[in-house]
Amino acid sequence: MSSTASKHPRALPYLFLTEMWERFGYYLMLGIFSLYMLDNVDNGGMGFSPEKKSDIYGTYLGLVYLTPFIGGLLADRMLGYRRSIVLGGVLMAAGYFGLSFHGETSFYVSLLLIIIGNGFFKPNISTLLGNLYNKDEYKANKDSGYNIFYMGINIGAFACNFVAAFLRINYGWGWAFAAAGVGMLIGLVIFFLGTRHIREADVIKPMEEGDMSTGRILLYTLIPMFAFGILGYLIPGNILGSDSNDAFILGCIPVIYFFINLYRKARAEDKRPIGALLAVYGCLVVFWAVFHQNGDALTVWAEEYTDRVPSQQVGKTLDFLKLNQTVTNDSVARLSADDFKKHKAAIKVQDSILKAQGDGAGRLALSQTLKAQTASRKYFRNLPEDQKPAEGKSLKLISTELFQSVNPFWVVLLTPVVVGFWGFLRRRRREPSTAAKIAIGLVITALSALVMVGAVKSTDIEAGKVSSLWLVASYAVITFGELCLSPMGLSLVSKLSPPRITALMMGGFFLSTSVGNKLSGMLSGMWEGYEDKSDFFLVNCALALLAGIMMFAILRWLNQVMREKNIL
Repeated sequence: MSSTASKHPRALPYLFLTEMWERFGYYLMLGIFSLYMLDNVDNGGMGFSPEKKSDIYGTYLGLVYLTPFIGGLLADRMLGYRRSIVLGGVLMAAGYFGLSFHGETSFYVSLLLIIIGNGFFKPNISTLLGNLYNKDEYKANKDSGYNIFYMGINIGAFACNFVAAFLRINYGWGWAFAAAGVGMLIGLVIFFLGTRHIREADVIKPMEEGDMSTGRILLYTLIPMFAFGILGYLIPGNILGSDSNDAFILGCIPVIYFFINLYRKARAEDKRPIGALLAVYGCLVVFWAVFHQNGDALTVWAEEYTDRVPSQQVGKTLDFLKLNQTVTNDSVARLSADDFKKHKAAIKVQDSILKAQGDGAGRLALSQTLKAQTASRKYFRNLPEDQKPAEGKSLKLISTELFQSVNPFWVVLLTPVVVGFWGFLRRRRREPSTAAKIAIGLVITALSALVMVGAVKSTDIEAGKVSSLWLVASYAVITFGELCLSPMGLSLVSKLSPPRITALMMGGFFLSTSVGNKLSGMLSGMWEGYEDKSDFFLVNCALALLAGIMMFAILRWLNQVMREKNIL
């Protein structure tokens, strides 16, 4: 890519491809994460309850975006960005490969490796990109550069779910998780190949008079964070629904206080830009709480309420690609959840008897029967009788994880449209500011939740399936919001942050993502409690709309701060 012709730095394709492969692994794992936790142990899953699944999902997503605060700080002050990215990539690859080994210990250790690895990787590759665009010849295209970079993220997120479905269906969960590790390693190789173009942006900023030392920052944040987290975990009862919710939210308090204190003690020229970023972070929390329902509540919606029977042509394609999911109609499919638990208990008793009799063939047949019944019971529970195959016969369905590719598909398709639209307005001097784009994105996000309200109201979801087009449409709407908001948030951090703490402030951006992600798990944990599922989506709509209103309320002030920095 010619830097003179396109006005984009030569390093952009390498960072684009590195992030694409890293996100391939990240979203492959995330796309099957909830399904893996819900699947029973006999099928190779973890066999967790829906409540435990949502708790772990939210905690993982929260922590995976909390650690960038530390990774950004260490990169700014000690390690540098390239070294931090490589360290993070290696740890994440190890975590993905660890998930391929089934077991509760390896499950939690692997999640920890991914959480730490993402802390070193995520804020620093975004900071490197921003540093490259700080040159005068590239500054005007910074927003476009982040949009292009964001498209790379979503190419990886789109492709990964087809790989996950193929490997999970044909070879098992372990092979799918291993593919995520391979993707991360490919990303690291590409990063190494582009080092000569990236090196110039990897500059450790020296501390200035009045800056808090790295050791003191870690002392004042890490130790209190763990102390508050342990306190939250040990508090009798559950203030926020579970011990992990209490631990996570209380553990975030010292880090949030650190950023508030950073604003209070900032030099005069840095105070307003830091304050502006903190205000934006507060609004972004709500966006991520709503957006990341795609990996939990919307995955459950796709699994249980969406009509996944493909058309004849799509079915043939899925057969050819070995991407179809086969479910069998049986009498157990009609059982309630409580009755099914009793049924499983009865099968375990039978299994114990057969084990005592030494009947290995009988135990194997019993295990296979339970697997088939478990896989089929949820889909058939609200399928109209006239659409069910005869008992013992099967249906071939679109695999649930493939719906995780709908959002990145829209991102790849719509990114050129959005970038072109902003360019069109820019040429006419009518382009909204970066902050205004974020406010617009929040309002559009609220509209996407209303689409799902329409989906719930379109039929009696307890007695029939809902067209998959509702889910596709909801993803299309939220993608518009996402493209207005997420890459613009990264761009805004790069523009407003004082240069010596850019990665630290990028860590603050991901802290807001972290809190939002944890709230997404807490929200989705309430899914089962809503008898009318439209109420769940109305709550999401109200939250996003409120955040959008708040963003518009402070928009004039934000634009004034950007004018002062000469970046509006």
